[in-house]
Amino acid sequence: MLSYRHAFHAGNHADVLKHFVLVQLLRHFNLKDKPYWVVDTHTGAGLYDLRSVYASKNAEFAGGIARLWERGDLPPALADYVDQVRRFNPDGTLRTYPGSPVLALNLMREADRLRLFELHSTDARLLMENLGRAFPGREKHYALRQADGFSEIKSVLPPPPRRGFTLMDPAYEDKRDYLRVVAAVKEGLSRFATGTFVLWYPQLQRGDSRQLPEKLKKLPAASWLHASLSVQAPAADGFGMHGSGLFIVNPPWTLAATLRDALPLLTEALAQDGQARHQLEYQDGAPATPAARPHKPRS
Repeated sequence: MLSYRHAFHAGNHADVLKHFVLVQLLRHFNLKDKPYWVVDTHTGAGLYDLRSVYASKNAEFAGGIARLWERGDLPPALADYVDQVRRFNPDGTLRTYPGSPVLALNLMREADRLRLFELHSTDARLLMENLGRAFPGREKHYALRQADGFSEIKSVLPPPPRRGFTLMDPAYEDKRDYLRVVAAVKEGLSRFATGTFVLWYPQLQRGDSRQLPEKLKKLPAASWLHASLSVQAPAADGFGMHGSGLFIVNPPWTLAATLRDALPLLTEALAQDGQARHQLEYQDGAPATPAARPHKPRS
């Protein structure tokens, strides 16, 4: 299915969680001199005009990045993420939201490489245009293929430097994506056992969404981290997304502590009703450590 366009959702609460963690992963990989690759299997268009017809239709960014924009009490890691978004809004007014390919390329170094896949022809074309305008002269640092990212895992893993991470965030419009994402990570681990794999998923009432984290926990990986953020109670009619989650295989060892500090504030800032909550659980060779907290939003 090719109807999904991320421009409708740019900068929403799910983007905040996903891209906050993405920035932290990039910071971690930059700590060592050795180069790395980032593989993004479902890229979207890369840069989004929040004044466009798409983004302004539901103005989802108003319940996401806009709620952090003027806050001065953010933990350092969250402030870092917001600062990365500010780089694309130099006059201080929130008009543009950078997607994962743009955030990644902005923080990657000279020797690092970005491999991108997008099946939607319009978004693939827009991404090439956006990257060319935002990063002139850096064409050698990235490669984009209009293709199914799930199927292309085998073409880019393991990366030549044997260091890097893969981001997977399909639209899940096709329920087969829930099976394909598990299969793709399993395939990735068979080719690159020490690689980091980041899986985003929507929190929905449907069983596929609720069961996905448990299926991912059964993958052959020694360590994993699962973080989720519910911004509201599930709808009574069973429709709609009430939050999102990230499942990270082979996460940086510092990430759990960073999320433990940031998730309470994110829950408070992005809450849409009194049922907002977050969860953090991880396995690093020791028993999994869960934590889930409801939050009552400010009046």
